[in-house]
Parts: sequence; structure tokens; C-alpha cells
Amino acid sequence: MRKAVIIIPTYNEAKNINNVVEKIFQVQKNIKNWDLHVLVVDSDSPDNTTDIVGELAKNNKNLHLLKTDKKGLGKAYVEGFNYIIDTLKPFIIFEMDADLSHNPQDIPSFLNKIEKGADFVIGSRYISGGSIPEDWGIERKFFSVFGNWIIRFGFMNLRVTDWTNGFRAIKTWIIKESLPKLENYTGYVFQVALLDNALKMGARVSEIPVVFVDRREGESKINSGQYTFETLLYIFQYSSFIKFVIVGVIGFTIDFGISYLFIEIAHTAVWLSTLISTEMAIISNFLLNNFWSFSHKKLKHGENNFLWSFFKFNLVSSGSIIIQTLGVSLATAFFGREFWYIYKIAIITFIIIPYSYILYNKLIWKDK
Repeated sequence: MRKAVIIIPTYNEAKNINNVVEKIFQVQKNIKNWDLHVLVVDSDSPDNTTDIVGELAKNNKNLHLLKTDKKGLGKAYVEGFNYIIDTLKPFIIFEMDADLSHNPQDIPSFLNKIEKGADFVIGSRYISGGSIPEDWGIERKFFSVFGNWIIRFGFMNLRVTDWTNGFRAIKTWIIKESLPKLENYTGYVFQVALLDNALKMGARVSEIPVVFVDRREGESKINSGQYTFETLLYIFQYSSFIKFVIVGVIGFTIDFGISYLFIEIAHTAVWLSTLISTEMAIISNFLLNNFWSFSHKKLKHGENNFLWSFFKFNLVSSGSIIIQTLGVSLATAFFGREFWYIYKIAIITFIIIPYSYILYNKLIWKDK
């Protein structure tokens, strides 16, 4: 029988903790192939949360308590993960809130996805069958829905619909390998960082629909302003797509700069100047993308696939040039030359960037 541990971070959850623990172990009665354990990680609650858990644990060997200092959600999870890996050694680890906003009845659906081969299962509020509370105000709905879209586009990963929900089932090996990169995150951005690292490791991510309900007791601990800032900062620091766009801007500058030097100063033929400047930009883009944008799946110099990948990179880049040339030519033919630069910017933004990013990921920097 495989072991699954559900980690529940708490701070002042005395009114909720007994109920959520009871409901989790009721679910165990209907699960045959899994041995469920619960670890409550309490961040020095001034109420009697730990006393309640301690009393419950006396009669339940599968309920565990870990007391920590109040350092934020991320730190609570990291300490809990380390304890679970060292002491309980489960096959999978669940993340779950203490306030019953996550329904324990969904646990079997998570386990079913794991049994079918998923490495990381997310409870999504944004796929068919999932939902957020109807009585949420406009501001909170906007923050939740729009925030997820920002993250999805920021990482150019539209397949994962819910990056921020904290109801998840994750294979232990993913958490074990991710922990060294997660220790600096204290707040809710920890959830984004964990999923991002899992995807970069090639984890098979799946989703199940969940109905998210608002807490009935206690207060929410999330600071929306701080969470938004930390999430945006994380995206700008670690998103391969954002780095890819920056590299593209650098390549664009190199291309135009060299063209100007050869054409305006050296008076070289336009076709030759364009050929040289384009290839220099391609070389720059390839190296920067390899060692920065896609460093987590970097091609090693000296290996056969490095030169082969550079050749494929040139082909994809040539395709970009052809698409751009045809697009601008057609646009100017139909709408005139006056706004050629607008056509060029639009084609680069809405066609070239997605085309290049997708093909680079599919053909050159493939997932490991």
C-alpha cells in the first residue's frame, strides 16, 4: 500500500482544524490502495490549534504535528516537506488548506490521476466542473482570474489553467529535487515557484476540477498586494518566455546596428550587409537563449546535438524572416507603405514571437 501525506499549514485555525482532519480520515475509509497521513504544520498559533491537533493525534497514529516559527506559508511548507521526506517517506505529498476551502472528497480524484501516470496534479477552479465562489466581489474575482492569466502568459504555458490554487498532489521526488530552489520563498509565490520548477524538470502535470468555497471561520492570511508584486517579480526573473523576448530585443538591436554600420558607414551592398547582420543576430540569439533563456535544458558545447541544434535554430530563424518579409510585403501592398513599421511590429508580436518560441521548445530546447 502506497503512502500519501497531506500537509496542512496552519495559523490560528482552531475553529477549522478538527473538522478538516476528521473529513480527511473519513475519505480514507473509501480508499483501498493508499495509506493517508496528515501533517499539520503550525506556525506558532496563539490560539489553541496545536492543542487540538495534539489531542487528536493521541488517538490517530496517522496524524502528525510539526511546530514552527511564523515565517510565512512558503517556509511552513519547506519545513513540512523536509520533515515528511525524512520521517514519513511517502510516495506523494498533498498540499491542502486548513479552512475547508478545499474539499477532502476530491482526494480520490487526485489519487486516480497519480495512478494513471501524472507526477503533479492540480485542483483547478478554471476548467469544466471547477469554480470560484459566486459571492466573491469583483475585485477578488478579477485578482484570481486575471492573475492566473498573467502567470499563464508570463510563462507562455496555457495548458495549466490554475497556477495559484494550493490544492495539489505531488510525487515526492519532485518536491525533493525542488526544495533547494524553494527555500527563499516565504509567501504565496511559493506555489508558483514549485509548479514552475516541476514543469522545468519535465513533470507530467494534470488537473482535476475543484469547487473552491470561501472559509466560514477565521481570517484569510493572503496579502494581495505583496503576492502580486512577488509573483510578477518571479515571472520576470525566471520565465523562459520573458527572457526569450529580451534576447529577441537584443538580437533586433544587433541586427539593425550592424546593418547601419555596413550600409551607412562602410557602404557595403545592402544584401550582403543584411546577410551578415542577420546571421550575427541569429548567433547571438542562439547563445543567449541556450545559456540564459533555456538554461534549465541547456545544450552542451562539444556535443553533436549542439551544432545540429544551431543548424535547426537557423532554419527556424529563416522561417521567421520569410514570414516577416511576406507579411510586411502583403500588408504594404494592400494598405500602403505609410505605416509599414506598424505592420512589422504587429507581425513580430503576434506571429513571429509565438512561432519562434513554440518551435524552439519543440525542436531545439526540448523538455528533458
